[in-house]
Amino acid sequence: MTSWVFGYGSLVSPTSLESTIGRRVASTDVAVAHLDGFGRRWNYGSMHLRGDWHHDGANVRQGLVVSLGLVVADAESCNGLAVRVTDAELALLDWRERDYERTDVTDRITSDGVDGDRIVTYVPRQSAVERYLSARDEGRAGIRRSYWDLVIEAFDALGPEHAEVYRRTPPPDVPVVEMSLSMLG
Repeated sequence: MTSWVFGYGSLVSPTSLESTIGRRVASTDVAVAHLDGFGRRWNYGSMHLRGDWHHDGANVRQGLVVSLGLVVADAESCNGLAVRVTDAELALLDWRERDYERTDVTDRITSDGVDGDRIVTYVPRQSAVERYLSARDEGRAGIRRSYWDLVIEAFDALGPEHAEVYRRTPPPDVPVVEMSLSMLG
């Protein structure tokens, strides 16, 4: 069975996606898509990445790195890319997104290029959202500037109408900062 993965953040970037699956993605393997019933949020607290940064007079050491996630929201939708993947590539994406829950969204996707195949996306696990909320409330959460820029550039490359939909994502409630990264365990 063919699988497609709906990316709504860094997986929209060919560079980010291709570095994970280990191949160049052909134009026949991607389709612009919209996911209904979910809203994009800055609500994922990384289980594995920590960062050091300076912001508003505070030096943060081993702060939580925040990324995009999704929330169930019946009245919302978000845009992104659906990418056709092999089972082996899906396993690589599962490893990359291991603190997200792989979720079947086949019935919630609209796209001109994906018909009749299974489509999945990655929704943050509750533990990742709780990690984010706790670090945010402690002033120890931030978004890496290079990630922020990568996602904006990826949506800009899809065209002005897609970039505009992305820009309607609710703004983060943590700072976007230059940071040096470290990996946990």
